[in-house]
Amino acid sequence: MVGFRLNEEQEALRSTVEDFAREVVAPVIGGYYQRGEFPYEIVARMGKLGLFGLPFPEEYGGMGGDYFALCLALHELARVDSSVAITLEAGVALGAMPIFRFGTAAQRERWLPDLCQGERLAAFGLTEPGGGSDIPGGMRTTARLDGDLWVIDGSKSFITNSGTSITSVVTALAITGRSDGRPEISAIMIPAGTKGFTVAPEYSKVGWCASDTRELSFSSCRVPRANLLGEVGRGYAQFLQTLDEGRVAIAALSAGLARGCVDECLRYVRERTAFGHDLGHYQAIQFKIADMEARAHTARLAWYEAAARLVAGEPFKKQAAIAKLVSSNAAMDNARDATQIFGGYGFMNEFPVARFYRDAKVLEIGEGTSEVQRMVIARQLGLSQTA
Repeated sequence: MVGFRLNEEQEALRSTVEDFAREVVAPVIGGYYQRGEFPYEIVARMGKLGLFGLPFPEEYGGMGGDYFALCLALHELARVDSSVAITLEAGVALGAMPIFRFGTAAQRERWLPDLCQGERLAAFGLTEPGGGSDIPGGMRTTARLDGDLWVIDGSKSFITNSGTSITSVVTALAITGRSDGRPEISAIMIPAGTKGFTVAPEYSKVGWCASDTRELSFSSCRVPRANLLGEVGRGYAQFLQTLDEGRVAIAALSAGLARGCVDECLRYVRERTAFGHDLGHYQAIQFKIADMEARAHTARLAWYEAAARLVAGEPFKKQAAIAKLVSSNAAMDNARDATQIFGGYGFMNEFPVARFYRDAKVLEIGEGTSEVQRMVIARQLGLSQTA
């Protein structure tokens, strides 16, 4: 019989993060969000709690857990706020995980301990101003060898955790040559503060307003040859693996946001009255919340399966795409319905559902758009485009 119940250790982690989100994040995150301020104090406390080290071995200062544990933490954080959740997701799944998966022993020993403790953050430089889903076709950033140094030129956009005061390294994809007319793409680690590496001011974003997202530029930026992550020409393949895993994490975050909308609405409809009854008395409201609960439940089961297959070493590409598609849709639909239930208050930034509504849309875009997820699912079913 297939089971979906958490074991004792997993439930303890889930409960710990839930309490942290409610007691530490919830009371103050609205202020950070409205000010557009990165929550350094919250991030530091997340580090002390061990969240940044969840899926990494203890030898690097990690908690010895797995990717499922990371996703549980993301789900619980996103029930309260997505800015802190995406900071954790990007710092671990996109920042530190590629170093762990593809780095040399020396690279792991240099970078991972601080990253696992949450004392430093890492970022992953993928998207470029002139390209979106077409990564190899839209890439313009280049890197060439000059003796024992990589010389990097180009730019990246929408890069999370890239400009904080605790950012230590950005791994950027760059064209390092061509083979059979195709770009040879490699991943190169660029420490913060490297000459020629410029971080633009923080974007003015619709949502995720307490997270750090910036454009990066490289002008004759030089780093040692040893900063190559993995093999020359394998950067794009490494990225695809990283993105598959990251989609599971984003699905968990999205499902958490969807569940957070249910949490807020259940509280509100018991407090708010209209026409002589609390809002929960009316069938129109009951049905809307029932639909929201069904979406959140389905989204959670979708990422559970994808994460379980990931940690078991089983194929999970299709399941990751399904989870990301279903969960991001659930987040967007639930945020819209929650805002409607709250009425005018749902349009006020002081209420969590207003933040949820602003944060939800990007979940249908980042780490692979909904359209890309459908393409992946179709291809995994054996379907292909014809000329």
